[in-house]
Amino acid sequence: MAERGARLLLSLTFLLLLLFTTAAKSTDKGSVARHFTPFWFLVEPADILAVRGSPAVLNCSAYSDLAPRVEWKKDGTFLNLASDDRRQLLPDGSLLLTSVVHSKHNKPDEGYYQCVATVDSLGTINSRVARLTVAGLPRFNSQPEALMVYQGDSVVLSCDVNLDLVPFTRWELNKEPLDLDERIISLPSGALVISNVNESDAGLYRCIVEIAATVKASDEAKVEVLAETGMPRQLQFLRPPVLSTKVQGQDMLMPCVATGYPPPRIQWMFNDKLIDSSGNRSKIIGGGSLLILNVTDEDTGMYTCLAGNENDTLQASAELMVQVPPQFIKRPTNIYAHESMDIVFECEVSGVPSPSVKWVKNGDAVIPSDYFKIINEYNLQVLGLVKSDEGFYQCMAENDARNMQASAQLIILEHDVATPTTPSTLLISATNDHVAQAAGSGPTPSAPRDVVASLVSTRFIKLTWRLPAEPHGDNITYTVYYKPEGSSRERIENTSRPGELQVTIQSLMPETKYVFRVVAHNKNGLGESSTPLKVSTQPEVQVPGPSPNLRAFATSPTSITVTWDMPLSGNGEIQNYKLYYMEKGMGNEQFVDVGSLSYTINGLKKYAEYSFRVVAHNKHGLGVSTEDVVARTFSDVPSAPPQNLTLEVRNSKSIMVQWQPPPPGTHNGQITGYKIRYRKGLRKSDTTESTGGIQLFQLIEGLERGTEYSFRVAAMTVNGTGPVTEWVSAETFESDLDESRVPDKPSSLHVRPLVTSIVVSWTPPENQDIVVRGYAIGYGIGSPHAQTIKVDYKQRYYTIENLDPSSHYVITLKAFNNMGEGEPVYESAVTRPLSDPLDPEVDVYDYFNAPYTPVPDPTPMLPPVGVQATVLSHDTIKVTWADNSLPKNQKITDARYYTVRWKTNIPANTKYKTSNTTNLVHMVTGLKPNTLYEFSVMVTKGRRSSTWSMTAHGTTFETIPNSPPKDVTVVSKEGKPRIIIINWQPPSEANGKITGYIIYYSTDVNAEVHDWVIEPVVGNRLTHQIQDLTLDTPYYFKIQARNSKGMGPMSEAVQFRTPKAESSDKMPNDQASGSSVKPGGRHSGDDFATSVGKPNLSGNPTSMGENNIPMIVIVIVSVGAFTIIVVVVVAVICTYRTTSKQKKKRAACKSTNGSHKYKASSKDLKPPDLWIHHERLELKPIDKSPEPNPVMTDTPIPRTSQDITPVDSSLENSIHQRRNSYRGHESEDSISALAGRRGMRPKMMMPFDAQPPQQSVRNTPSTEPLSIPGQSICSVEHPDPDTGTGFLSTSSEEETNRNPPTAHVRPSHPLKSFAVPNSSGTSFESPVLPSTPLLAQAGTTPQLHSVKTASIGTLGRTRSPMPVTVPSAPDIPETSKMLEEVESNYEPDELTEEMAHLEGLMKDLNTITTA
Repeated sequence: MAERGARLLLSLTFLLLLLFTTAAKSTDKGSVARHFTPFWFLVEPADILAVRGSPAVLNCSAYSDLAPRVEWKKDGTFLNLASDDRRQLLPDGSLLLTSVVHSKHNKPDEGYYQCVATVDSLGTINSRVARLTVAGLPRFNSQPEALMVYQGDSVVLSCDVNLDLVPFTRWELNKEPLDLDERIISLPSGALVISNVNESDAGLYRCIVEIAATVKASDEAKVEVLAETGMPRQLQFLRPPVLSTKVQGQDMLMPCVATGYPPPRIQWMFNDKLIDSSGNRSKIIGGGSLLILNVTDEDTGMYTCLAGNENDTLQASAELMVQVPPQFIKRPTNIYAHESMDIVFECEVSGVPSPSVKWVKNGDAVIPSDYFKIINEYNLQVLGLVKSDEGFYQCMAENDARNMQASAQLIILEHDVATPTTPSTLLISATNDHVAQAAGSGPTPSAPRDVVASLVSTRFIKLTWRLPAEPHGDNITYTVYYKPEGSSRERIENTSRPGELQVTIQSLMPETKYVFRVVAHNKNGLGESSTPLKVSTQPEVQVPGPSPNLRAFATSPTSITVTWDMPLSGNGEIQNYKLYYMEKGMGNEQFVDVGSLSYTINGLKKYAEYSFRVVAHNKHGLGVSTEDVVARTFSDVPSAPPQNLTLEVRNSKSIMVQWQPPPPGTHNGQITGYKIRYRKGLRKSDTTESTGGIQLFQLIEGLERGTEYSFRVAAMTVNGTGPVTEWVSAETFESDLDESRVPDKPSSLHVRPLVTSIVVSWTPPENQDIVVRGYAIGYGIGSPHAQTIKVDYKQRYYTIENLDPSSHYVITLKAFNNMGEGEPVYESAVTRPLSDPLDPEVDVYDYFNAPYTPVPDPTPMLPPVGVQATVLSHDTIKVTWADNSLPKNQKITDARYYTVRWKTNIPANTKYKTSNTTNLVHMVTGLKPNTLYEFSVMVTKGRRSSTWSMTAHGTTFETIPNSPPKDVTVVSKEGKPRIIIINWQPPSEANGKITGYIIYYSTDVNAEVHDWVIEPVVGNRLTHQIQDLTLDTPYYFKIQARNSKGMGPMSEAVQFRTPKAESSDKMPNDQASGSSVKPGGRHSGDDFATSVGKPNLSGNPTSMGENNIPMIVIVIVSVGAFTIIVVVVVAVICTYRTTSKQKKKRAACKSTNGSHKYKASSKDLKPPDLWIHHERLELKPIDKSPEPNPVMTDTPIPRTSQDITPVDSSLENSIHQRRNSYRGHESEDSISALAGRRGMRPKMMMPFDAQPPQQSVRNTPSTEPLSIPGQSICSVEHPDPDTGTGFLSTSSEEETNRNPPTAHVRPSHPLKSFAVPNSSGTSFESPVLPSTPLLAQAGTTPQLHSVKTASIGTLGRTRSPMPVTVPSAPDIPETSKMLEEVESNYEPDELTEEMAHLEGLMKDLNTITTA
């Protein structure tokens, strides 16, 4: 019983386990995708060189989770290794050839081998293809011969063998192995080169080829070494360079062996650039051969060997071609997909030559068909996947250097298996939506109803249907499955959005029957399929076939004739032919309509290659195009001269002439050489020399010492000689310069820092007897060794660009020649900060006058889309677009054309330009440089046209300015005749942003450009100041603009003569009448000169004539004497009026005020004040103002604009002022820096309202305002230090509401003033104004104001008063009358002393008047 129970329990357990396993398998099958299987080659076979009779091994090893089976192919056929005695498969998969068989008529082992690895039920992969080459029998193509060679010369011993035998070749001297070094080398051909031969090199030489056990020796050749005789020997090549092809990474030895006496010097050029043979990768060995290690693609080009000595120069050229093996830029990736999907395997490769790509699936080549297509040159597209498409796909890339492979796996999932969330897959746009989701548990839709073809064409069908009867949900999407009838490969097309009930199937074949079915799917999965619908596409329109026997041949340098025959399948009468032609590489195809079977196209470019094709046209439209044929127009003489002709004086008897070829497009053929003409001085007869090939220089020797020669060069083709360059002159040295030592240091170095650049200028070394080949500029932040730039020896300035702002740079300059670099000079500079103000460059585009858009027809065509403008050059932009009304391949098969229009928005009223084309690309030429253009495209077909497309914009590149700066003017700086200011305007055709200007000036307008003095100016400046010019000398000025592309033309020379003498800097700034009086009463002629643009500061329109000068002096002196007497009397009265200090002050101010009122009411003129300059003891009278309403004279106060704040202008009219003018002379020392910059000081009036009586202005700092109310101020004005002009102001006040008196301060010089001395005051201290005596006049105000008013203006003009804060120290009871820093009042002895001093001055005045 227990046993039966145990059996029953075991059975139940087994049953449950079986059910669980089955459910798990079902779940895995329905929801989990298979993983990609790792499968690749660890080792792939490589090319080998085998030896006959020796073993050889081709390595191969593959890796996979399952053990792969390895097989081998030879020349594309599988090898049967089981029955092969000589070939064995090693355990790791390598192939062993036990004994290589090779003979003249039997070469079974030589060929191409490939390793094939297979994993059953998974797939197959192929390795790269390896070549096995068998070395041939030792055979000499040439053998060494006996030679006699001079000591120090070079010798070549031939031993040419096949290239596969070179690795087995060696040399023996006297039957002993010969060691090779940099003097003795072996060439790639096997020849031996010995350079700089010496006596030890004499002997018997032979070449040995040793392969395995086979040894073969050449004949022995005896080399004899002769002593050098010193007699000149002709220069010749023993072994010139030869064409060489190398694979990237190999070493290249380019032979070049020359002989002659004097011994030649060997140099190499690469594409017209001299090679530095001292580098790490390239060096000259064997006396002249060039060795380049580890060559790269950049080493491809033309190499020229230059051999020269004092008697002759030779050159020979050869090309090096470097092959780059294929490299995968993008490898194919593994892909998950469902059946009926379209997929793309991407594969992008690079290499030189450009690799070819083929695809392999499971070891077999993929043949392009309707379902397997090569797109975008390398990618593989598989349409309508089926289960048999699963496996491994390989991209095989191959060129002449090597072949490579990369593989990827494709897994086809079941329909109920979800695609992984991050698949390595690329699906085309039509199937991006078809990613299966895990099926839900609910019902799926029924079949869509009423599937019909609503539109059928030759290459597309439009299907429509109705909603399924049972959709079972919202957001129903649909998938259309279609295939040609009878095919098992079904493709899919998805609707673009949920709920859409139509789809258009494109890219179908004409006159073909297709089977369609539609499936709806909801969130639960795919539903039922509709009943299959069979629809046939319409047949293709019967258009003509291609025209056979298309031929093109040149008839002249500018014309080509094209002929063809009628199409074999015309499908009706041929109406005409369209002949399309295009210059190779340009992409701008043009066409002409031709009614016959031949046509001659004229106006083509000379020696240019063109492609031609013909399309026949019948009533159905354009037919099938022919294949392109190519023809080249005949060559002609060059249409432009060579460029950049330069001369370099080598010594006293030779000049090196160098040039560049004519511009591209003007060669008109292959340049066969250049013709050099030169002459001495201005003679009409000249001498001609010619060069061959691509030589771009020529050393002209045998010239005379110290003689000027002129040269010009012309290019030659087989057709003749082209135009010549302009004459370029150079003068040979009087004596040969020394190049046995390095140059001295440059004599000067100057730097001018800008924000992101530094302009460096210099002068050459003082010792001109040493050759200077150029200059080396080093610079860096903190160190000058960060970067180095070398410039030509003629250059005298350089702009270092791309620097950091606000950075400290150290700059060094060294002159150098062939001996090395000389002693450096150093300079440092700090670049300016970005905050420095620069004129902003604003590009303004006025978008006005919107272009007219034609009204389309009722059924317009769709406009082109995706318009793009690609800038190609400064005058060319390529415009491309797409046409949605064309098939996906965008191939035009009907008679439509496109109109491209373009314009620039500056000026705004610019008209459109248009051009027609039948392609989807158009090249717009003849544009302006650095200009923004807008482009739009319209398509026209018959009478129907589309609207204009959306616009695309492109800005052409910059080019050098085509015009010079304009409106160049030169003026002399006011008061400084040695300084001139030059102004200009930018060029009319700047062709880009102007980055700088170069100002040239010289005293000789016919001097060479390099002899003119230059001054660089930044691009945002349109004026510049040039200093230290010579007086009374004519100068000539030119300006040249530059942008990022180079320098433009120079402006015409502008002449300017500097003044004959320097004008006096002692001209007063404040003049009452436009003239000035010097001490002594005599006028200077310079004082009457007025600079251009300087305002008249006098306020009077006329100047005083010279005839009135004596009378003026007498009147002024008389009035001055009377004023002194009055001053003395008033001073005595004011001193002894009161004993109390406060009473003295009040009495003094009142007395002064009363005196002034009397004088103001009197009809007599007020006696002029007399200022005494205590430093120079000059007498400076003051004229009375001629104005009916005199105004207080403006006075300069040395404050900044921040110290002055404006107030109400109505205060101006409330101030009753009086002005006395004075004109005098002052020394140049006293002119402040501000006056020197602006030409005049700002003037200021300071009414001191509600201030206590004052005596002096001290220089003691104080921050307190004046604070003694109810008291008035007595003030005296001080002279202007810049102009020497002094002023005295009086102001009468009787009531408290009167205007306050105005104090005038001249702070720059310690001048002492004498006025009506009957007042006293209290001193105040100012932190701004220097110590200056100030005599005030009496007046009262009701209240105290801490902010004072001031007026800024020039003499003779009234300005609105402005407040000025005048700090004071009111608590100090000091007084001041005439002297600075004195006690409260004068003692009697001091007054007596002053009176005596005044009497002395009066005597001096009388003496002057009498004289």
